[in-house]
Amino acid sequence: MFNKKADQSGKNKKTNGKSAVKLITGWLHLWLGLSSGVIVLFLGITGCILAFEQEIRSITQPYLYVQEQGTPYLPPSQLKAVSEKYFDGKKAAGIEYPASNKSAVVSYWDEEENYKIVYVNPYTGEVLKAKNMRKDFFRIILDGHFYLWLPPQIGQPIVASATLIFVIMMITGLILWWPKNKAARKQRFSIKFNAKWRRVNYDLHNVLGFYMTWVCIFIALTGLVWGFEWFAKSVYFVTSAGKTLPPHEHPVSDTTAIASLKANPGDYVYTLMSDKTKPGESFGVYYPATQTDAIEGFVNHRPGTYYNADYYHYDQYTLEELPATGVYAGSFKEAGLADKIARMNYDIHVGAVLGITGKVLAFLGSLICASLPVTGFLVWRGRRKKKPKMVPEKRPAPDNGAIGLPA
Repeated sequence: MFNKKADQSGKNKKTNGKSAVKLITGWLHLWLGLSSGVIVLFLGITGCILAFEQEIRSITQPYLYVQEQGTPYLPPSQLKAVSEKYFDGKKAAGIEYPASNKSAVVSYWDEEENYKIVYVNPYTGEVLKAKNMRKDFFRIILDGHFYLWLPPQIGQPIVASATLIFVIMMITGLILWWPKNKAARKQRFSIKFNAKWRRVNYDLHNVLGFYMTWVCIFIALTGLVWGFEWFAKSVYFVTSAGKTLPPHEHPVSDTTAIASLKANPGDYVYTLMSDKTKPGESFGVYYPATQTDAIEGFVNHRPGTYYNADYYHYDQYTLEELPATGVYAGSFKEAGLADKIARMNYDIHVGAVLGITGKVLAFLGSLICASLPVTGFLVWRGRRKKKPKMVPEKRPAPDNGAIGLPA
């Protein structure tokens, strides 16, 4: 008898312990959701748009394409000359040649967030479109997604904090979702569409949340890499087996060799990059921003993404190749694991790393992320408005005299 009572007491303690965990988890899930829901909804919607940015641009912006010709491209010096009149007297920052059937991209930006692009036919030098990117639709969406259209020092911590809360919510959501037994397990993987709307909403929140949590986790974690410097450093520390995230620094040109400056050094780097480029790849040149800066050339082996690119730096006076530091220095193939992961961060975030399949997953993940605060709020609101069940009154027992004795 003593052993049975002890066993029962132990089971009760375990049950109470599990109930306490669920209770605390549910409380966290509720209040964290209410505090971050609006921002998560906004990030999810803007994330859906950004997932297919390249595809939407290719349909809506015909000036991105040109008729392919059998002649060589015009060198950067010529495209730079016809484009700089759109930069208010400023010098072009860089020129990119995306593909044989696409227009060249001449760009300018500065520390005051002025960002302009001129699209030029790389075969004829004809200007096809000049754009102020501060008015570009996708640029506006991107600024909202990153900063909520607030100054970066204000908006970025808000977005990052909401994203961190969302990660905690996904973890607590899995704990709450986890079925207790086999019977409950059957109901947790499907949506009962023929039920009342509250039940359908409850299933949408739980079932879709479970299926897409694994995608949303990657979206959220890659977002935190931009949001918190400590998180980016931690990811690099873990993936590099204990190394510190190196700063991105350009090499320094030898200013004592100014006298040896050659005409149009950008054209020289352009030739070097062109020789390294295979059909279907893109390449370009970035000009030095200061007298000590280096000329940067790059070859993108997978246009439409950013990670699989090689970066080269050259002294702007002697044109000698110089080593650079940071995760974007050198070739992607020769980079370490941590550097490759850091380079892939944006393409993982928008799904581009897996091509169209990844973009579809990122779109669906962002859509589900946007829906979770809405369906979760409706679940919470429905429970608050739910009337308590009527408990029937206990009828008094008949007075049968002394307890235990018949009347």
